[in-house]
Amino acid sequence: MHTLILLAHPETNSLNAQLARCAQETLECNGNSVELVDLYREAFDPLEGEHHYAKRLNETFFSALSEQGHASDLGTLPLEVRRAIDQLDRADLVVFQFPLWWWAMPALLKGWIDRVFVWGEVYTSKMRYCDKGRFRGKRAFLSVTTGAPAPAFGPDGRAGNLDLILWPIHFSLSYVGFKVLPPHRSLGVISDSSQADPQLGDLSLRLEALKTHIDELESLEPIQFNGSQDWDNQGRLRPDATSFSPFIQHLARRDRR
Repeated sequence: MHTLILLAHPETNSLNAQLARCAQETLECNGNSVELVDLYREAFDPLEGEHHYAKRLNETFFSALSEQGHASDLGTLPLEVRRAIDQLDRADLVVFQFPLWWWAMPALLKGWIDRVFVWGEVYTSKMRYCDKGRFRGKRAFLSVTTGAPAPAFGPDGRAGNLDLILWPIHFSLSYVGFKVLPPHRSLGVISDSSQADPQLGDLSLRLEALKTHIDELESLEPIQFNGSQDWDNQGRLRPDATSFSPFIQHLARRDRR
């Protein structure tokens, strides 16, 4: 198995960086090949814009969707985007290692997705969702750190339900075909040890928890998402399709609330 690890944290000695290296070592010890990409060290440009496209479809108005599709058709995608897609193509498993900042991934990682998940090359109206996406058959999981402790990210927590917070990221991965495995969570990562998660209070325990998560990958059930067959021609959930998310529900059920 070949794994791609994408690290998005500006500090090389951060817990996120140590978790990424731990994942690499664990996977390699299990006989797998690993490619670790540090997006900050590589200075990946997260800002999509006209300057990335030498051969424009429209010189007077920039549409990311149109220019991505045009570059895909011509085979002129930016080199760093082409390289990232090739890395994803080679990988059987992709690990996204990042801190949760303001209830979302860091801007660098979001920009990486904006630029790399390109219209045309990576997804189209006929090449998307878990059943028809480009990366179907591949697996991915998030390894996330948070400042607030575990109770704050529960369904009744002050920080909100972490499963719901991560759903848009998980859905994005499913949209391009990945089987999305349950995330690894390292919670309560703050300097005040009295507020740290008592189950994951020190570095060794946090690293060991990630090792365990990796060792148990084969037994983890992928998160369920709706596929291309579940939508009608207006993009709505078909009446006979199961809803797998609180963000996507049948109108009748929602209206009864």
